[in-house]
Amino acid sequence: MTTLAFDPQQLAIDAIAGEAALDVARMAPDWLRERLATPPAWQAELPEAAFSPRAEPVLAAVLIPLVQRPHGLSVLLTMRTDHLSSHAGQISFPGGRSELYDVNPVATALRETEEEVGLAREHIEVLGCLPDYMTGTGYRVTPVVGLVTPPFSLRADPSEVAEIFEVPLAFLMDGAHHQRLSVELAGGRRSFYAMPYERFFIWGATAGMLRNLFHLLRA
Repeated sequence: MTTLAFDPQQLAIDAIAGEAALDVARMAPDWLRERLATPPAWQAELPEAAFSPRAEPVLAAVLIPLVQRPHGLSVLLTMRTDHLSSHAGQISFPGGRSELYDVNPVATALRETEEEVGLAREHIEVLGCLPDYMTGTGYRVTPVVGLVTPPFSLRADPSEVAEIFEVPLAFLMDGAHHQRLSVELAGGRRSFYAMPYERFFIWGATAGMLRNLFHLLRA
């Protein structure tokens, strides 16, 4: 099992991004549909691929599930089990490696979501995709944004998912909650975002993809 060389929760905070919270009107389903269908010009924050240990990246896709709740949208996330070979114990979106039979990244994200958390695709309205995100473990991940309509049932795959939970989208779409951290590794200094919420430490690629969703919605 691959073990992290550092504990991200013990790192000092370099900075807080600090942008104003996203207007509540921009977190309404109809507004999101229009924004993802016809996005304006905007700039994504993407990590440097120099930290990848692979010559060729592994293609993967995740779903950013925006659950429609009475109090507003929330983001469904998972905590990975401790025994996995990569990203063990970390907070992730449902998703994973693309297979040859997946016709596109959307198919990968929907299949993996159903396998990992039991969320059936008939509950998911795909809105669009964010730019591919390169992880430090050598995965090129396509984030697929989807609206999720309750009621639905979930069933965690015990071999991959330790816990399923939701975080209010409004919390994640507030620059005051976006911490900038950094660590010195053998390949050089690596910087990344963290968005701690209650007992969950959201960081790394998951926080980076949420940061790009924030940029797209505030553009």
